Amino acid sequence: MLLVFLAAPSSVNSEGLPLAPPESLGFVGERLSQIDDIVAAGLGEGEMAGCVVCIGRQGKIAHLKPYGYRQVEPAMVEMTVDTVFDMASITKPVATAMSIMLLVERGDLKLTDRVAEHIPEFAQNGKEAVTVGDLLLHQSGLTPDNALSDYLESPTKAIENVYALPLRVPPKTKFMYSDVGFIMLAELIRKKTGQDVHQFSQEHLFCPLGMNDTGYLPRQELRDRAAATEMRNGRWMQGEVHDPRAYHLGGIAGHAGLFSTAEDLAVFAQMLLNGGDYDGKRIIDVETLEQMTGSSEVSSGIRGLGWDKQSGYSSNKGDGFSARAFGHGGFTGTVLWVDPELDLFVIFLSNRLHPDGKGSVNKLAGRIGSVAAAAIKK
Repeated sequence: MLLVFLAAPSSVNSEGLPLAPPESLGFVGERLSQIDDIVAAGLGEGEMAGCVVCIGRQGKIAHLKPYGYRQVEPAMVEMTVDTVFDMASITKPVATAMSIMLLVERGDLKLTDRVAEHIPEFAQNGKEAVTVGDLLLHQSGLTPDNALSDYLESPTKAIENVYALPLRVPPKTKFMYSDVGFIMLAELIRKKTGQDVHQFSQEHLFCPLGMNDTGYLPRQELRDRAAATEMRNGRWMQGEVHDPRAYHLGGIAGHAGLFSTAEDLAVFAQMLLNGGDYDGKRIIDVETLEQMTGSSEVSSGIRGLGWDKQSGYSSNKGDGFSARAFGHGGFTGTVLWVDPELDLFVIFLSNRLHPDGKGSVNKLAGRIGSVAAAAIKK
């Protein structure tokens, strides 16, 4: 069991984004109301036990609603807007890639740096040429995931096992979505700052934004209102990371482990739409953010640095978004898309793995995204 919990929130407070009538934000309200029917169908088909949908633009939220249940086993608990969700792979862009880009911005790293310059042990078995940018674009040649048995002894041994991995293909030759690559990015953060990705992202991202319900290793108050996932070791996972590799890394990893709420993610999305600024605080420079969310062609689509744009992973986006849109999904049923051209963000957070691990929400989330984009008045 994970025994270390996220510290109490800092003195920086955020009331979050205000709610506003859809029409006042340039939406056709009647079209946006179609989301209720889409979600109802998904609940009826057993694609998830529940979800929270949050849609906003122009600095405000037009649609924020909970649906269904936070958990159905061992007892039924209704979903609430403040439910805490396991972000799964949304961890990659929101915590890890953003932290890396902050290090790039302040000159501690360059995207063209070879990872082995900063972590010499990583050079084993032909990985000398892999760069920081390769890891962010999932074109390092690293395997998507190494064996779970590599993580069972200890977090230290797990990282040593990753250092020893060979490449599957040469760097820059193939897009291959890799959890391992982002595990290495988190290790790079630790090597350069002396802080793990949890500590660094709290200090430089989530605390300054007042995202007090966001972070790794949720404290008990957040665990109590977390959405349940699956059963592990005879108990329901609630407020503990579902991803088994992140779990064995102590709950703090570059590829998974972050927890958040819809309203906190809305603040993060608005910061991105604002070009890196929120409530008078500069989180990241505009130029750095544009570099991060710009288009990079890879072997099977278009990616940003840590973000998806248009690839085989984009079915959760939907139609009607501009080429500037960027986002990401998570295995637990979480989706975030941001479109600077439409001044739009779409957040869909579900517990699709609860209770039996059989839910499926990517297409459903895509339909919600399509409705949100189409609801904007032309």
